[in-house]
Parts: sequence; structure tokens; C-alpha cells
Amino acid sequence: MARSVAITGAGSGIGRATAQAFLAKGWRVALMGRRRDRLEETADGHPAACVLPCDVSDAGQLDAAFARIDAEFGRLDVLFNNAGIFTPAGLIDEIDAADFDRAVAVNLTGAFACARRAFAMMRRQAPRGGRIINNGSISAHVPRPGSVCYTATKHGLTGLTRSLALDGRAYDIACGQIDIGNARTEMVAGLGAAAVAGADGAGAEATMDLAEVARSVLHMAEMPLEANIPFMTVMATKMPYMGRG
Repeated sequence: MARSVAITGAGSGIGRATAQAFLAKGWRVALMGRRRDRLEETADGHPAACVLPCDVSDAGQLDAAFARIDAEFGRLDVLFNNAGIFTPAGLIDEIDAADFDRAVAVNLTGAFACARRAFAMMRRQAPRGGRIINNGSISAHVPRPGSVCYTATKHGLTGLTRSLALDGRAYDIACGQIDIGNARTEMVAGLGAAAVAGADGAGAEATMDLAEVARSVLHMAEMPLEANIPFMTVMATKMPYMGRG
């Protein structure tokens, strides 16, 4: 039987590229995201794609989505916790506090909620086990200026990854995190020139092809459960990550 993966934020960007890479390799793919039309564009009529419109910050919608995954696939081998948002940049005393709540609801609580449901499926299915891959960010290591909301959520996600990796051992559940820097997505383009300027203000940062991110996630997912990549960083070679700050 073909392996199964659930991907959040599958309607665009990293989620779409990753979903299409998994479909091309013969996986059954649950496409999760807020907009049905974008998910259907990702699926492109593929018979192994299951379109599941849902908001990761809505518990009822997530319950329905994971119930559908169970009904359609019978098991879940991998969850790619990919959904995330940027909120407007600014100093902590200038940003709207509601933006912090919104970032936490999607980037951190949403990832927790999906992992909770996936973990429950994986520890009870037969054969037992599975893998959870969290989409972190290089902001989980070093922040951009004015990114307190996003950076705080991604640091929190690293704690979630470490805890899941530890707690999952007894149930053959592996957990890892991929930290991505400057893939060419709509979200990165939407940040604007100021947000993606180098740390020294020297100009726009280098970016990389989305296909390299998708290939990296697929590599993590296809490892046997006796092996795990706890943390992987994939980034545009010439972005100023090492000298950011």
C-alpha cells in the first residue's frame, strides 16, 4: 500500500511544491489548507490527492479533516506541519498585540493541534508509528529585525519538535524540523524589499528554488523509522544567514 502524508498549507508555496513532489513519488497526499480552490489547483486532478479544506486554528475543522484522513487512507505515515503566516514587522511596542495572537494561533498552536491528532493516529495504528516534520525557519535560530511575532512562534516550534521526538520514541514516532531560508514563495515575495534586505542593508537577499525544499522534505519523510533527521537547514547559499543580526 502506498504511504500517506498530510500536508498543511498545501494550497501554495512550500506546501504546494512539497505535495506535488510526494504525489509524483506515489504517495497518497491529504492536502490541508483554508482555500478549496487553491488545494484543488495543487491536486490538479491527481487520484491520490485528498482535498481537505480546513483552518489549522479551528479545532472542529481539524477533527473533521483527520477523521477523513483515517477514513480515506486508513493510516497516516507522515505529517508535514507546514502552515504558517507572517504578520507585519515592527518593534514590540509598535506592533498590534492581536498580530502576536494570530501568529501564535497559526504557527504554533496550529502545529501543536495537528501534531496532537497525528500522534494519536500514529501510536494506535497498525503497524504502529509514523513521522512528524515541522516547518521551522532559520528564524528559529536567528531573527530578522522587527520579527518578534514570527520568531517567537518558530522558537516555540523547536521546543515542540524536541518534545515530540522524545515522547514519540516509545511509539515509533519520529519527529524532525526543517528550517528553510529564502525559498521563492508568494509569502517571501510579499514581505517586500525592506524585509528581505540583508542585515547590512546591502540589498535584497538571494533566494532558492522551491524544488530544493520539496526534495529535502521528501528525503526526511522517506527515511526508515529507525533513522531520523532531528533538524535540517536548507537555504539560499548566498543569503546572509551566518552574519544576520
